[in-house]
Amino acid sequence: MTANSVPITHSGALAVLDPDQTDLLRELDGVFTDWGRAAGAREILPPPVYPVSDLEKFDVYTNFPHLALVAAPLELTGAPPKPANGRFTPADLQDSRLGLPHSTCFGAYLFYEGVELGQDTLVTLVNQCFRNEEHYVPLRRLASFRMREIVALGSYEHTQQVLAGFTERITAFGAALGLDLKRVAASDPFFENSGTRALMSRLSPVKHEFQTGDLAIASVNTHRNFFGERCRIRLADAPGYAFTSCVAFGLERWLAVLLDAYGTAERALAAVRGPATRLP
Repeated sequence: MTANSVPITHSGALAVLDPDQTDLLRELDGVFTDWGRAAGAREILPPPVYPVSDLEKFDVYTNFPHLALVAAPLELTGAPPKPANGRFTPADLQDSRLGLPHSTCFGAYLFYEGVELGQDTLVTLVNQCFRNEEHYVPLRRLASFRMREIVALGSYEHTQQVLAGFTERITAFGAALGLDLKRVAASDPFFENSGTRALMSRLSPVKHEFQTGDLAIASVNTHRNFFGERCRIRLADAPGYAFTSCVAFGLERWLAVLLDAYGTAERALAAVRGPATRLP
């Protein structure tokens, strides 16, 4: 199967990967997971959805309303509703109390909510993410996709050291695969759109993306103590709330780029497994 014949449902918003593509995606996820473990990360397993009240803590519905998707049970007080033209109407649904996350790292902050950290901490997790985009492009921009993240919690120095180390690793991995990766400053409104946090974001970029062409396939993100404050994550040996940062990999986007570069999933898989891409 060629890169241009990826099985896609309808508009390209969702993708079903064939066995070779699945092997490649799992190999990529294994590479990024091994990087995290080599740096000392333990893995946690988040749920695919969260209470809306949890995601609301992170200003998801203030800063990202255009991306947000929610889920609701069917209204069963009368006859069971039936979809028409592939959809249920609002009258068919009860209150939407579950939110579909658009980023994986939320699970890490909720896992440590209310915890006092005794030391700098590193975790890795993967999750299905959901985004209500204006348009979709097969594998490159999906309504549902997988994101692997490595999340640092603790001192500010710890969070920045983690980002620096993974910046080097991503750059080297891209070069070994023959990808022309560019590190580009980007905006990411985790912070309020006004006030001190917004000013700090403008003065010092909090997000850098690794792009090939116009497609971002990885990013490194510093959040200062935004998530530590919202989830009351404290440090045992320091005042105030924990700082956090994360490294994110869009797995389907890596798959798309490697299919373009190598023509087939089999050739791309061989390249990813090659000695030039291994941990030193």
